[in-house]
Amino acid sequence: MNKILRSAAFVAAGLFAAYAVQADIPLEYYKSLDGLKGRELKNAVHEIVANNVKMLSYGSGNNSTWWGFYVTDRTEDNEVIDRYSNDVRYFGSRGSSVSGMNIEHSVANSWWGGTKNNAYKDLFELMPCEQKINSSKSNYSMGVVTTVRTDNGCTKVGKGFDGNNMWEPADKWKGDFARDYFYIFTAYQNLPWKDSGECAVTVQPGTYPTLKEWAYTLYLEWARQDKVDALEIKRNDDVHGIQGNRNPFVDFPNLMEYIWGDSTNIVFHPKTTVKSTSASGDLPDPDPDPEGWETIFANTLLGDGADFTIQYIVPCPNGIDAVWVNDTKYGWKGTAFTGGKDGKNLAADAILWTPEFDFREYKEVRMTFDHAVNFCADPEAVLSVVMQIDGGNREPVTISEWPEGDSWTFVKGVTASLDACAGKKSRIGFRYTSTTSEAGTWEIKDMKVEGIKTPTSIDDLPGDLYNPDTDFEVEPEYYTIDGRRIADPSAYSGILIIRRGSRVTKVYVR
Repeated sequence: MNKILRSAAFVAAGLFAAYAVQADIPLEYYKSLDGLKGRELKNAVHEIVANNVKMLSYGSGNNSTWWGFYVTDRTEDNEVIDRYSNDVRYFGSRGSSVSGMNIEHSVANSWWGGTKNNAYKDLFELMPCEQKINSSKSNYSMGVVTTVRTDNGCTKVGKGFDGNNMWEPADKWKGDFARDYFYIFTAYQNLPWKDSGECAVTVQPGTYPTLKEWAYTLYLEWARQDKVDALEIKRNDDVHGIQGNRNPFVDFPNLMEYIWGDSTNIVFHPKTTVKSTSASGDLPDPDPDPEGWETIFANTLLGDGADFTIQYIVPCPNGIDAVWVNDTKYGWKGTAFTGGKDGKNLAADAILWTPEFDFREYKEVRMTFDHAVNFCADPEAVLSVVMQIDGGNREPVTISEWPEGDSWTFVKGVTASLDACAGKKSRIGFRYTSTTSEAGTWEIKDMKVEGIKTPTSIDDLPGDLYNPDTDFEVEPEYYTIDGRRIADPSAYSGILIIRRGSRVTKVYVR
């Protein structure tokens, strides 16, 4: 029995051991830069980053731009990282485009004539962008906007120096875009950059310095102020994993100084220079998750039904097509009002169900969403949130806040514990009811479901519970041989590991 026990513990620990992986800057990749400066250094960087690359196809679908963005510009919460807008949008399936967004060239492709070359498809040049600001920024130069025409809270568009059209990124992205421009005008320094129009404001055609003095001076300033952070490092590593090349101005934040800045007469040494891992001290985690919560489901619900279904407790009343409809602006909308000046209130009872979620690996589950209620005197009395666990009966879910019922203003970040669903398969329902005297409107959007997983290795469990004098006063815990926790051992058949406190005490077969 002891031999079986030791083997079981070893297998469980071995199968589920986790290792923190941190990508290192490949110094061998940069060895040809050693001892160079100025023009020669820029040419050598060009040779490294412009050759032996594998670009994705432009657009959507497998191995396309949007397929790449799913890795390079997606948070753990499935949000799109949009450096041009503060709008929140979510990815669908990998390779699918995101509604309301474009693929944006940070340097307008019209500046080199729009040829669909590597620059046209380069993920260092491309980023997801909200459509309206993409249209507003047009093919303008990046610089300081002094007379603002458009400002979405993240990107400004208007006039800059000498009355030139400009777009200006938010302070938090200025360094990122500056290093992006240094990369582009090095990797593609030999493109046929136009010597007229918007391009001529920024570009000095030729391999060196390629950027005009005002431009590289401003971008140097932005890059010094907004240093490399963990999110930028991650994107550099992610693009490298797809294309095979890197942005050296991210790996070496002071490389720009040896090409355009205060060190053009000093030779560059990759091995001894400052690396991005030490450029800004302790780099922030771009997606901190100290409590271990991970996203199970996230969707704006704006024009995306997310495979929700409608259950009619009573038949859908005559006069409307459906009680619940999905809207591109307001998400899921429940109402039994027929609409119009002579509209009528109808009696209805319908539940909007989420897809079934598999929470069997989770010990804690929670939900957040935004909602608004109008034309309803007491929302909590006629509307409700419910859960159905393992196909059983409906059970109520308590949420943190209900709207007043007389406004279209969304109450944001409403929370609900779904711990009763942990360890089981469940779905969540939003139940709308109305009468012929009152038929309000309930709108729901920006829904997220998160969970904390049950430990998958015996060695992952806390080790401070065991006391030899009170060992058998500790509640037992049950695990499969591969380390998966079993809530109810009476319903399980196979080898079980029993643990009390921090010790495994028995293995047996039921």
